[in-house]
Amino acid sequence: MSGAGSVVWVDAGAGASGDMLLGALVGAGVPLGVLADAVDKVAPGQVLLREERVRRGGLAATRCHVEVADDAPHRSWRDVAALLAAAGLHEDVRALAHDVFERLAEAEGRVHGVDPSEVHFHEVGALDAIADVVGVCAGVAHLARDGVWPRVVCSSVAVGSGSVTGDHGRLPVPAPAVAELLRGVASYAGPGGGEACTPTGAALLTALADAWGPQPAMVVDRVGVGAGARDPEGHANVTRVLVGTPVALDGPGAGHGAGTVVLECNVDDLDPRVWPGVLTALLDAGADDAWLTPILMKKGRPAHTLSVLVGAEQVDRVRREVFRQTPTIGLREVAVVKEALERRLVAVDVEGHPVEVKVALLGGEVVNVQPEFEHVADAARALGLPVRTVLARAAARAQEIS
Repeated sequence: MSGAGSVVWVDAGAGASGDMLLGALVGAGVPLGVLADAVDKVAPGQVLLREERVRRGGLAATRCHVEVADDAPHRSWRDVAALLAAAGLHEDVRALAHDVFERLAEAEGRVHGVDPSEVHFHEVGALDAIADVVGVCAGVAHLARDGVWPRVVCSSVAVGSGSVTGDHGRLPVPAPAVAELLRGVASYAGPGGGEACTPTGAALLTALADAWGPQPAMVVDRVGVGAGARDPEGHANVTRVLVGTPVALDGPGAGHGAGTVVLECNVDDLDPRVWPGVLTALLDAGADDAWLTPILMKKGRPAHTLSVLVGAEQVDRVRREVFRQTPTIGLREVAVVKEALERRLVAVDVEGHPVEVKVALLGGEVVNVQPEFEHVADAARALGLPVRTVLARAAARAQEIS
């Protein structure tokens, strides 16, 4: 993967559901066929997706209808996992859809006091919800640029108020599963009564979101407005999706690394032998630098703070790699200004062996030379000389030619 990814801001200020997110993605330019093809891989010939242009609260919006047979069976999490595993989906889409349903199963399991693998999803286990989840995951994948998945930022979530009737009878709003899924996320009742955020919508948002908050700094290219089934008075029952390109804010240091971010997390449950490989993987993913700081956490537990310095255009890729390589479940992100000296690489000859040297300049004046250690070590082994000797000779040669 290479190149700068896109950014997607999800406005869930009036709520969210699977079909509303489908409609928003279609409205933002994702072809309906992309969603339908992915759904058909999971449930061949059993689901029809149909788009309709509607109005909600005076706003033009896209309604995505999911049409399935009336006798579509309920399914357990075990059943859904088997369907996803057998489907010919792109691995990233399959993994994301699996994550969404796993979140649903765990939330329902906590609410009803049962093992997640045995949870029967009821409303969210039928083919329409499978279509919602798989379709949305495929739609977000379609927004990738040059193989880089978009960064997804989500607003605070409107959940509704009052009560709703489901398979378990009358339930309070937010529905118990929604309340579980949105633990740690900013939510509020929102502009209208009834259910504004469904369990499927909450699971999708929490699985997709890389960050939560207001619209990030971005150049908006496309806007999609997804319509809910209801058209209540007083507000537009829609979920909006804004798709664009991230930009660095103007301010001190603009043009001098103002788009640089430090990612940090504290980790106390990773085998220390794994850390060198983690740091290498982060650098390979595009980080400018990565390092560990030993710390002491609560109850006297030894741990490490992982810090990663990364340019804004690589943040999405590196952030995902942190989550892949470590057991952390959260990251701190701080925008910083990075001042970097002009630099160049020169190759010098040490007893017939080439060694690369990094030369740093300030106003055209050489202020530092640093031989690349791996090159030095290779030359030292070949020459049978101490590494410190080759280091000194390479630095001296670099000073002569720089």
